[in-house]
Amino acid sequence: MTHAFDRADKSAVAGKWGWFVALGVLLIMCGGLAFGNLLMATVASVYYVGIIMLVGGLFNLAHAFQVKGWDSVLYWGLSGACYTIAGLFAFINPVLASSFLTFIMAIALIVAGCFRIWVGLKLRPLQGWGWVALGGLVTLVAGLIIAAGWPVNSLWILGLFLAVDLVMQGLSLIAFGVLAKS
Repeated sequence: MTHAFDRADKSAVAGKWGWFVALGVLLIMCGGLAFGNLLMATVASVYYVGIIMLVGGLFNLAHAFQVKGWDSVLYWGLSGACYTIAGLFAFINPVLASSFLTFIMAIALIVAGCFRIWVGLKLRPLQGWGWVALGGLVTLVAGLIIAAGWPVNSLWILGLFLAVDLVMQGLSLIAFGVLAKS
């Protein structure tokens, strides 16, 4: 079996270990800022989603004029218009958009948790099935907690997820950089 890195690549990464550590520290600092103001971190998350939807919508609209047949033009045009409007909405009213995104996230976590529990139970004859089911239970409970606090928690929950992600990415890059050095 071949590995993605050969010895030359490993030494190149090891020589740049400080950059990984520095980026990790920067991400932890950004995560700390996000923890310090969860509302602004939530708005930043909504703007990020809004930009992605706006760009995707504009590309869909441009694509609509490249396809053949009115049924395809209509589909791509409507799809692009919906994405563009949703992206603009995120910028016009980010607090309401965060409420909607938080609600969708709660539903997604509840459904994913139920599926993971079901898969874990289907794996019951195999060793370790309980870990899959436990992971599903944690996901389900997280979704239920978010749903129970909705819509009030929509002002901070997306920011909290962003802050946790930034800190975890920072910690993982610091660990990678330090271990790559040795």
